[in-house]
Formats: sequence, C-alpha cells, structure tokens
Amino acid sequence: MIQLIADSGATKTTWSLIGGARTKTVSTAGISPYFFTAADITALLQKDLLPKLKDAQVEAIHFYGTGCATKENQQLVKAGLKGAFKGVKKISVESDLTAAARALCGHDKGIACILGTGSNSCVYNGKKIVRNNPAPGFILGDEGSGAYLGKKTVQYFIYQTFDEELQHRFQLKFNTHYREILQHVYKEPWPNRYLASFTPFLSENRGHYMVENIIEDGLSDFITTHLYKYPETWKYPIHFVGSVAWHFKDVLKDLCSSFELSMGQVLQSPMPGLIRYHQ
Repeated sequence: MIQLIADSGATKTTWSLIGGARTKTVSTAGISPYFFTAADITALLQKDLLPKLKDAQVEAIHFYGTGCATKENQQLVKAGLKGAFKGVKKISVESDLTAAARALCGHDKGIACILGTGSNSCVYNGKKIVRNNPAPGFILGDEGSGAYLGKKTVQYFIYQTFDEELQHRFQLKFNTHYREILQHVYKEPWPNRYLASFTPFLSENRGHYMVENIIEDGLSDFITTHLYKYPETWKYPIHFVGSVAWHFKDVLKDLCSSFELSMGQVLQSPMPGLIRYHQ
C-alpha cells in the first residue's frame, strides 16, 4: 500500500511517501487549520505537493498537525486533503501530540513528550492518549521548550545577569538591544518563535555554569510541572521528541536519573518513528 504521512507545524510540513521501492520525503509550507480554509489547503497541495509526488498512486493519507486536536479542525483539514487527493478513500487527521506518541511509543505504553518551540506531554496506552496535562502556551506555560529557555536567556541578558563574557558573546551573536527585543515580543507576530530563536546560544555555550543552570532549570520545570502529574510516570518509559530534547538529551538523561525515572528514546523529529509505525 502506498501511504502518505504528513508531519505539519505552523511553518513547515514534511511529507513522506512510503510503500514503494523507496521512501520519498518532500516539504511544503505549514498547514494550520487556524489560518487555512479547506479550499486554501487544497490549493496549496495542488500547487506545491502534487507536482513533487508526480504520478504516485496514494492509497492512504495520515496527517498529523498543529491545531488538529479538535474534531472541527480535523474535518477542515480532511476536507482540504480530499479536495487535492480525490481518489484517496482513507484519510486520517490527528494532533501533533498523537504523532509524538505513535512515533515514540509505537504500540507500547509510555509517556510521550514534545520539547520543541513549545512543549506538551501525554500518557499513551499503546493505542491512544489517555491522559494529557494542559499546555497553555508560552505565556502561561511551555516549560522546557525553546520559547521557555529562550525567554530565560533574554532575561539574563536584559538584567545583565550574565557575566561580562556571556554578555559580550550574546551581543556579538544577536546584535540586538532592549527596545528591539520588546518590539519583537510585544508588537510583532510569533513572539514564541522569536524567543525560541535565542536557544541555540545555550547550545553554543555549553559548559558555562550560567548556561547549564538555564538548561537544567528549564527542563526540570517541565518534569516537575507536567510529568509529576501522571501516576504512570514511575511505571512507563519517558520518551522525548523535538529540537530542545535532541540538543539537550544529556541533561534530560541526568535529570531522569536523579528523579528516578526511566528514560526512553529521544528523536529530533517524529517522522522516522511515524514511518516505522505505519509500515
């Protein structure tokens, strides 16, 4: 069976075509049901995706995306997919958290965590999500995420908590100032992405005790705020997906050990796991 798998965020969608001689992976713009109508989705796919797939005879589509946790948004995306793939009868639309759970846990029980620009978590029973702590976004939550770590990094710069060396490195890398930062955070779109853009500074300055403190405190906040709410946390392996989890997996490993938790696998992207799941 030729299957098409989509992993969609607000800015980028990764598509993998499986079931043929080899897996084919292509990208298009992100698809969010909050900003697209069904007609918009159909038009985007007809213009940017179908030509890349050429004459592939797709028999099933599995779409995972941001904003796709509600039935209403799932139906909207499904309608857009049907408009572009008129002959495909099997189309499923699920949330990005379901993508994480299936990619990380497969058909086994486990705790699935997203640590990317934002953060989320759930308890997965091998078939479906059975428990999910609220994820109120970067203003009220997103502990352990890129936006959360980036916000703390910016605070250290603005308050001049960084020592002279780190202040200099920060200014040299970003060439910014207090008022420009406020403009981006309070006046311009996607402040969460803007804040997350400062997180690579932490990766580039590993070993400095202030940097290590920001990373460890941010990830520890995720564990105590979210994973501690699940009784299953001490029964199941805990898996992670996302850029933050990938780049700071050594810190996650140490924290899980200190909290006496069983750490599972860490993926940078859910797509490899989703391919395994659907194969």
